[in-house]
Amino acid sequence: MSLDDATQKPHERLAALLAGDLDEVNALIRARMASKHAPRIPEVTAHLVEAGGKRLRPLLTLATARMCGYDGPYHVYLAATVEFIHTATLLHDDVVDESKKRRGRPTANLLWDNKSSVLVGDYLFARSFQLMTETGNLRVLRILSDAAATIAEGEVLQLTAAQDLSTTEAIYLQVVRGKTAALFSAATEVGGVIAGRPEEEVKALFDYGDALGIAFQIVDDLLDYWGSDATGKNVGDDFRERKLTLPLIKAFAAADDEEKAFWKRVIEKGDQRDGDLEHAIALLNKHGALEATRQEALAWAARAKAAMESLPQSELRDLLIDLNDYVVSRVS
Repeated sequence: MSLDDATQKPHERLAALLAGDLDEVNALIRARMASKHAPRIPEVTAHLVEAGGKRLRPLLTLATARMCGYDGPYHVYLAATVEFIHTATLLHDDVVDESKKRRGRPTANLLWDNKSSVLVGDYLFARSFQLMTETGNLRVLRILSDAAATIAEGEVLQLTAAQDLSTTEAIYLQVVRGKTAALFSAATEVGGVIAGRPEEEVKALFDYGDALGIAFQIVDDLLDYWGSDATGKNVGDDFRERKLTLPLIKAFAAADDEEKAFWKRVIEKGDQRDGDLEHAIALLNKHGALEATRQEALAWAARAKAAMESLPQSELRDLLIDLNDYVVSRVS
């Protein structure tokens, strides 16, 4: 079977293997997104939570905790915490980006309004902190609260770096660590911590989540220029939104004066005309920016794989390695 066969997708195999735990997470999410006084909270939350997402981040927590031999109840609480943090950031992101669609459905800010999205996002952040404190584990609380702060910091950094062609690859990586990798690494690290594993194993789990999250985001950014119907992305969305992603940063660094003037017109000034996307893709190819970006995604995936391979062999470990390989399979 091919990687595209639904039965072969590692996240679906993980979900099947952890079905009992995942059912508990979903039940806990539904219970904790309830509100006695503000019915709009569960309405808005349900719209996003029930939208058919992969539950990838909570799956990482469940899988790493089980892989590490944890048999208590709190991995479920931590998985729900991770999903609440993720959902809160999506609600806020859609307001910031003025998005109209997510996962093929109208966004909450479009169906309700920006105020509802921001305030319900705040509520979910608060709920996530309530959940993580119930584990009684201060280190877990620190890891997840640090991740929440890093996510917010990354979003603000992205805001200030947007349309700024002086943005470096180092700043891009900082943004990616904030918007994506911070929650991946927290999700995997807490699995080892709650199971009481040795420090070198906890560090390996952090490294796996960090590298997986970075590879995940770089692939996503690359597919904006290499996209197809199969990717779920329209080619050029980031270009039209004037987002400075890694391919563009690489192309601008190698550009001559005429090319820099083009990038300043379309990205900094937002003066985009017919044929500009095609010209942009031609420049990305001319300077090897797409291939260089692909190689970076593969290098981060190799780091994630090496970190996971340092841990004791098990079915869940091998599935997490497969998940990493699947993330980069569309550009391999």
